[in-house]
Amino acid sequence: VQLQASGGGLVQAGGSLRLSCAPSGRTFNYYARGWFRQAPGKEREFVAAISWTGDNTYYTDSVTGRFTISRDNATNTVYLQMNSLKPEDTAVYYCAARPTISSSSRDWAYWGQGTLVTVSS
Repeated sequence: VQLQASGGGLVQAGGSLRLSCAPSGRTFNYYARGWFRQAPGKEREFVAAISWTGDNTYYTDSVTGRFTISRDNATNTVYLQMNSLKPEDTAVYYCAARPTISSSSRDWAYWGQGTLVTVSS
């Protein structure tokens, strides 16, 4: 495991959580970073991504306006601020790294172990 995701938990609908993803054993300088999620019985889906400089961010439509991805390059840590959470956001959230941004999970080489987010109604 080269990325460590944390910050998941149980929250009521409308609440907020902040996920963190820090490197373990190596740095990811000049790499784009992303967040994906996988709900039970579903495929892993793209959530958000950010370029190395932080100038470019991308979101899937269902989280636009509610989630914010950011990064601190001094610590190589990436964050996902999740507001106005909905029950359909319930999933295991994974962080990932690759040289450039892609919305396909198959393109990302480095992954964290996942952190569970559960949103109750």
